[in-house]
Amino acid sequence: MRAAVLYTAAGSLLLTTLVAAPAGGAPGAPDMAAEMRGTAVAAARAQAEGIDFGKCPDAQDLPETMECGKVTVPLDYAQPHGRQIELAVSRVRATHRDPHNSKRKVPRQGALVYNPGGPGASGFHFPLLGRLPEWKRLAAAYDLVGYAPRGVGRSAPLSCQDPKHYFKAPSQAPTHPSESYKQERIAGAKAYARGCAQRSGSALRHYHSLNNARDLDVLRAALGEKKLTFVGASYGTYFGALYATLFPSHVRRMVFDAAVNPHPAQIWYRNNLDQSAAFEGRWADLKAWIAGHDTVYGLGATAEKVQRSYDTARARLAAEPAGGKVGPGQLQSMFLEAGYYDHFWPRRAEALSAYLKGDPRPLVDLAAPHEEKAVEAENSRAVYTAVECNDAPWPTDWKVWDRDNTRLARMAPFETWDNAWMNLPCAYWPAPRQQPLDVRTGPGELPPTLILAAERDAATPYRGALELHRRLSGSVLVTERDAGTHGIAGGANPCVNGHMEAYLLQGRLPSGRAACAPHPEPKPTTPGGRTPKATATRPTH
Repeated sequence: MRAAVLYTAAGSLLLTTLVAAPAGGAPGAPDMAAEMRGTAVAAARAQAEGIDFGKCPDAQDLPETMECGKVTVPLDYAQPHGRQIELAVSRVRATHRDPHNSKRKVPRQGALVYNPGGPGASGFHFPLLGRLPEWKRLAAAYDLVGYAPRGVGRSAPLSCQDPKHYFKAPSQAPTHPSESYKQERIAGAKAYARGCAQRSGSALRHYHSLNNARDLDVLRAALGEKKLTFVGASYGTYFGALYATLFPSHVRRMVFDAAVNPHPAQIWYRNNLDQSAAFEGRWADLKAWIAGHDTVYGLGATAEKVQRSYDTARARLAAEPAGGKVGPGQLQSMFLEAGYYDHFWPRRAEALSAYLKGDPRPLVDLAAPHEEKAVEAENSRAVYTAVECNDAPWPTDWKVWDRDNTRLARMAPFETWDNAWMNLPCAYWPAPRQQPLDVRTGPGELPPTLILAAERDAATPYRGALELHRRLSGSVLVTERDAGTHGIAGGANPCVNGHMEAYLLQGRLPSGRAACAPHPEPKPTTPGGRTPKATATRPTH
């Protein structure tokens, strides 16, 4: 696993002393006992009220089987009768139809709740996945339930700046930024943190992972479920693990897909450093794949030559942005997305190839920001920032950030500084910080749970799955070997899906750890989306 090798080499660089206090003063001391009592009060109230499912607000774009409703939760669980907020919930009822045997009626097993991660992502449209072949067996047995977590979409949305000013394009993305550029980004981070406080007020402090876990228990009760069946991906695994620690007796079955490292010392500063290190390995995978298809893309027959092609494009875009909107920053973001999902590789490679041959249109189509998505994108970033900044202590001294990221960027330049700028508002955060919960369950406290992980996942490096497996007694880890797609549940690997189905439908898990062979790598495409008749093999590097 290349990311693991890189992490071992970089590990000594990732240790730093965290300052516990936020920039604005000493952290508040939340009363965990009061918040647990408040959660019980809110859950009992939600169970009595239920959810009045009906026609969805944007029903013209949704199938008739999709129902929508709301569940009410306290903004502050220590004050369960105080200010309330509403979470938007969606549902498609169990079909009861076996996709492999039309004569067999499948009994309902309850509600299956899903969260796609983030922080800041919405699972509101998750129930529509029941139409896909990979989810039909689960859709037969379960009501598929999605929701927008607090702060997201229609669920008491957060905002930190005017969406009209959210997209700044074209932009630069220096791998070794100058001192003046750093000062510019520091000023931007401070302004962003102030904007979050100004636009949200005192409510800002209540958007964090512990409250997301408590909201999940209120949703469980509102759905009429005595115990929760849950699939969480990426960040969803973290607050799912918090849920398992806080409410182990409320768990029926839980799937953790692409697990965040839940060790309290990792949340979130060190996890982001680990992510930056791992993305260098994933970027190397992508370059090797492109090099293996040099006859298609003409970007170089080795990873080094592909890097030179990429650097050439960066330099040209810095001098003259494509379409007036695509600079080095947009190019980097486009390829960062490809680091998450390998089915993105062909079109990204095709766009880079076309640009270097004189046609910028495919690159502009993929990389230019879409202004109509500004509201959604700004909201997602606001929730991401609020949750991660509120969740844990962060370094408040710029010298710590500068030291750690400068050292890391020497061996992992692809994402390091972009990731640092994304999180830098947390250095100047005005709200109190939580102390991360020690995720841990003892033997017999929690029903068996399933952890799914791709071995070369860069967004949530594999070490996180091992750590979660160690901390949740009775959990089983299924690994997709030699693969790096971020989130593998219900995806392209039948072996992985078989383990998930066996667990969710029958409660059956493999003994110990299990492994699946990787799903096939994507096939290259030529302009127009055609797949060549013959392709080269992937070189080693």
